Amino acid sequence: MEHALSPATLSELRRPRPYPAVSVLTPTHRREPENAQDRVRLRNVVAEAKKQLESDPSVTRERRADVCDQLDRALAEVDLAHAEDGLVIFAAPGEHQVWSLGRSVPERVVLADTFLTRNLVSAQAAERPFWVLSVSPDRVTLWNGGVDRVTEQHSGGFPLTSDHRENFDAERQERIGDHPSAFRDEDTRHFLREADTAMGRMLRAHPRPLYVTGEQAALSALEEIGTVTRDAVHVPHGGLAHGTADAVWQAVRPVVDAEARKRVDTVHEELESALGRKRFAAGVDEIWQNAREGRVQLLAVEENYRVTVRDDGDHLIPALSDDLDAREDIVDEIVEQCLETGADVRFVPDGTLADSDGIAGVLRY
Repeated sequence: MEHALSPATLSELRRPRPYPAVSVLTPTHRREPENAQDRVRLRNVVAEAKKQLESDPSVTRERRADVCDQLDRALAEVDLAHAEDGLVIFAAPGEHQVWSLGRSVPERVVLADTFLTRNLVSAQAAERPFWVLSVSPDRVTLWNGGVDRVTEQHSGGFPLTSDHRENFDAERQERIGDHPSAFRDEDTRHFLREADTAMGRMLRAHPRPLYVTGEQAALSALEEIGTVTRDAVHVPHGGLAHGTADAVWQAVRPVVDAEARKRVDTVHEELESALGRKRFAAGVDEIWQNAREGRVQLLAVEENYRVTVRDDGDHLIPALSDDLDAREDIVDEIVEQCLETGADVRFVPDGTLADSDGIAGVLRY
């Protein structure tokens, strides 16, 4: 199952497909007893997708068989033992993908000539992904961070290991108290420059906040010789380049949480400033109107804010899930629209925007 949504991957998902491109969405659960219903629910929604394919006169028999086969293959790849909060299956002639999301999605089936990506975009923004680069004299590892975990990244050349072995024993140097001298060694500094360059390539492809862990001597060396790592958040903690995911997470979590609190404070300040300058908007209807016009500069959304609405042509009005033309994922649509127009989207803890009905923004004009 897929988890990480890069700009290149999103662009590929959004390209037109031969009709029908099928998007199947269903909420899932991480824990018992709620997850007991997930397998049955998933099979039912896939069956509904096949039913819609069967009843669509514009879909030929050959194409229907192809897409149904892709749906079956996708279903076989789903690992509900590691489910998060939402699942999305994409299937089109000759291809399929399965995406696990850390944000709930409405149950739905959509047949179109493109895949439905708004829920992926919103989930990615809500996940607040970050990178952790763990540095030692002979090894550099990269960790993919999310809301409650990190996992080791095996791409972009990572993990990096040094070819400099002659007369070098990092563990012995640490035992005798000479570990910092390793970072004055020219071969080691060259190795760190390579790591900094590789991290730069990764950030260009997958831009997100960066935390760097290592002995203070390693952080100082990177600040001196690096470029992208110089501007990262430094976490003085050694041993993590050879450590476990849990050890890395425990080391960076307090720093990540502190940075998150700073961002929430900054959101409050920017919203208050916008209110004084009459560039403030709040509530789903007002935000939706401004998002469609590309006027939103900063969008703030509470993490679990959801609302079902109908569009009457002029405004969004509250609706029930089974109402005709109800839109259960309007918040995800707003997030995607704002990101498309270059807005800064920030998810904040529930209750942060109580006076703004869960969603607010700073307008460009």
